[in-house]
Amino acid sequence: MTAGHLQIVVCGAGPAGDLTMLIATAKGNSWTVAVTATPSAIDFIDARAIESLSGHPVRSTYQSSPGTRRTLPGADALVIAPATYNSINKIALGIADNYAMTSVAELIGRQVPTVIVPFVNAALAARAPFQRAVTDLRHEHVPILLGEDDGWEPHPPGSGNDRQRVFPWTAAFETAVRLVHKSRSAADHQG
Repeated sequence: MTAGHLQIVVCGAGPAGDLTMLIATAKGNSWTVAVTATPSAIDFIDARAIESLSGHPVRSTYQSSPGTRRTLPGADALVIAPATYNSINKIALGIADNYAMTSVAELIGRQVPTVIVPFVNAALAARAPFQRAVTDLRHEHVPILLGEDDGWEPHPPGSGNDRQRVFPWTAAFETAVRLVHKSRSAADHQG
C-alpha cells in the first residue's frame, strides 16, 4: 500500500538535474511518483533515469506516445521544484501555455496540496512581479519555501551552481506530506 501519489513538476533550472533525490525520498516513504517537465526542463533532466526510478514516463507535452494512455493515479500532493522566476509568475497569473503549467493550474484549482520551491537569484526575487506572485500564491494557500523562516533564500546572481548542491529536496517532500496530513485530517473532521 502506498502512502500517496506525488506529482512533481520540474522547471528548467540547475537543481533539476538532481530531481532523482526527491523521487528517491518519496519512494523511500512508500509514495508513488510521476514527473511532468516544462519544455525548458527537458534539457536539465535525465528522463530515462527518472522514468526508471519512478516507473512512469516523464510527461512534457499534451500528447502521450502513440498507443498509450495516461494511467497515473490521482495526485495526493504536488511539488513544483525547482521553480523558476518565469514559472512562478506564470502560475500566479494562471498562464497555462504548456502541459506542465496547465497541470499545475488544474491541480491547484482542485486544491491538491501543493508546495513550490523556487530557484531564483536575489535580483529576480527583488522584482515586484515576483514578489506579487509569491504573495498571490500564498494567499491561495500554496506554500512557497522561500525566505528566512523556510531556510531557503534566493542566491546572489552568478552563484547558482554552488546553491544547487544544497537545494531543499527533502524539505519539499516533508512539506508536501504535512500538507496532505493536514488536508486528510480536515476531511476526516468534516465527514
